[in-house]
This record gives sequence, structure tokens and C-alpha cells, in this order.
Amino acid sequence: MRELITMKFTSASDKCKMGSSSIGILIPCQFTSTESSVSSGTCSQQVKCKLPYNFCEAKSFSTMTKVSEGILLGIGNPLLDISIDGDEQLLNRYGLLSNNAVLATPEQHQIFHDIVKNYKPTFIAGGATQNSIRVAQWLLQVKNATTFLGAVGDDKFKDILEKNARGVGVNVQYQVIKGEKTGVCAAIIVGLDRSLITELGAAQKFSFDFLKKTEKWALVEKAKFFYIGGFLLTVSPDSVLYVSQYCSSVKKTLVMNLHATFLCDIFADQKLGLLQHIDILFGNGDEAQALAKAIGLKSVTIKDIAVEVASLPKVNSDRPRIVIFTQGKDPTYIATEGKVQEMPVDPIDPSLIKDTNGCGDAFVGGFLSQLVQGKPLSECLRCGRYAAKVVIQHFGCTFDERPDFV
Repeated sequence: MRELITMKFTSASDKCKMGSSSIGILIPCQFTSTESSVSSGTCSQQVKCKLPYNFCEAKSFSTMTKVSEGILLGIGNPLLDISIDGDEQLLNRYGLLSNNAVLATPEQHQIFHDIVKNYKPTFIAGGATQNSIRVAQWLLQVKNATTFLGAVGDDKFKDILEKNARGVGVNVQYQVIKGEKTGVCAAIIVGLDRSLITELGAAQKFSFDFLKKTEKWALVEKAKFFYIGGFLLTVSPDSVLYVSQYCSSVKKTLVMNLHATFLCDIFADQKLGLLQHIDILFGNGDEAQALAKAIGLKSVTIKDIAVEVASLPKVNSDRPRIVIFTQGKDPTYIATEGKVQEMPVDPIDPSLIKDTNGCGDAFVGGFLSQLVQGKPLSECLRCGRYAAKVVIQHFGCTFDERPDFV
């Protein structure tokens, strides 16, 4: 894991030279880019920012109106979701908590056999990051506007995942691991809460070598926006750090999600220095508190934590960081530049709620679909709420054939 990484690459638009980095030691990488620079919220070509608080992207962000192929790239763990209506007894039996996500320990592996045998499972294409990319693609309605990278086994579960993603228009680029099974995630729904437990399988074999292949790195260079799930940090931290450094150096937008409380120590690790590259950070209330504790912040309320995390040092100082912390049915906090907004959650008739699993992923996907179009922050959030409201009325992260968001 601490093996030295060295890579050189070139593209038609940018001639880039990357330095060396290793896990635990952050060595700045050097890139050159032909994209316009931005400073203090003012674009070099007199383009006004569309987002509040002078949150201004490079030229490709603030002036964009047309969605191009490959504009958004996601990297994460593709998993097959096994969704069931469970109970507290099942959670207690395997030491699980409501509204939490964990990787299965050897003692918990039996749960996957248990739920298939003793409950009524529904098999749905999943994986948090892939879910968000699928939702963004569904809303964009431009074939191959999004790309997704992740590792799967060579089995029928892989075929299900690929069919679902390609069916909505995602450019799926899986690393197929021979002899491994595609990862699975048990989504246990108890009332309006859900608990996730994952067996990564082939997903944990995603490699930096796959990412740096010429044809795969070309997809990275083509993208302007990146969404990486926190779960990938347990699989390929080299890949996460490499892409994050690249984004900072060429002023592309990096969006990440904390995804689980146990990952917050990695985000907070100063030697890795990951937070300094993140432009937009998503998380929930529990994750916010875990991150604050790991960093050693003084703030205790979710609202204050959001403000403090948004103000942490950042490599690309051309634009401030945005932090978005959701709290289920409670208000969402959006913080940037020392200010915070409180956004209420749209009410929904409880009788319409079918499954809360994937609701948060949908919120991020809706947000991303507008972000890549240069829409105002308020519009990104509105679309996120729309997508979440659609998905919560379906089982798993699924949706209607066409969106009606206007």
C-alpha cells in the first residue's frame, strides 16, 4: 500500500507531469493547464459566478450550458444491493445500528445467507457512488454524459449491474476481476431507517494500475467534474489521492462523500491531506460529528461543524469549499465561506415511502446533474431534493423511465 507511485501522461489539451506520491506522504504534483484561472470569485473572462458566496469554478464550470460526453466521472464500489424489510432482532443479532454503514466482519458474513433464506430479498443494482452517477445520468438525459469506474467479478451479478447502468446511459468501465465475486450490500430496512452492511468482494480489488491505463486515464482527462465515494478509501487510497491531487492542480471540481463514520479518521488524516483537495463534501449528521472528533474541531453542533469544515485549508484557493450535511427528515446544512444555510426537507406522505435506501445517493446525484451544467447552488439543491423524493417512493435506488424535473 505504501509503494511509491510514479506516473507521467499527456493529453491533447494538457501536457501534465505528475510527481511522486505515496500513501502517508503527500508530495505536491505539478500540472499545467490551458483552462482559465479564477481568483477571489472573479473569472478571468468577466464571467459572473452563478453560485452564492462567490463559489466560482474555472471557466468550464461557470460558463457551461451544454452537457458534453464524459463530463462527470465517478469512481467507487459497484455492488448488488440485497434489500429486505428487517427488524431490530436481526440488527441486534449481527451487531448492526440503524442509519449506519459497515463492512462485514468474518463474524457477520452469515447475514447474507440469513437474509436470503429467511426474508424476502429484492436484488437491485447498487453501490453508493454508482447510484449517484446513475441518478445524475438519468436526469441529464445525454448518453455517456457520465462515466463510472469500479471493480466487479466475472459473474451474473456483474451483468445485472452493467445492464442497469448502461440502460440509463452511463459509460460503464468496470475492472473485471477473474475468480472473484461481485460485491454485495445488504440494505436492512426497519421502519423509516436503514442499516447497510457490505461484503466488497471484487470491488476491493480495484487498482491504481487499472486507473492509469492510457484509455482509462483519457476518461479522467476528459471529465470536468469528479465524484468519489469515501468507501473507495479502504480499497484504493492511491487512486483517490492521485485523482484528488490532479483535480486541485488543473482546477477541476472534486466532490466527495464521507459515506460512513468509520471512514472519517481517513478523511481527517493530515499525512494523507485529502480534505485540502475537496471542493464539495457531502455527509450526514453522524458522519459530521465523527469527522469533527477525528479532526479535533471545537464545534459540537452539525451546523457549526459544517462551517468549520468548510473553512479548513484548501490547495485550490480559487474557490471556497462547500460542505453539505444531511440529517434525514431534519434540515440540511450548507456551509461555505463562514456562512451557513439551513434547508428544510420536503415533506412526503409516509404512505408513499417504500425504501429509504438510496435516498441520500439520489440527493447527491440530483445535485451533481445540475452542478455540471453550471446551475446555481440553489438549483443543485432543489434537484437533489427532487431526486431523493422520487427514489424514496421506489425500492432501492430506482426511478421512473424519464424525469419530470423542471
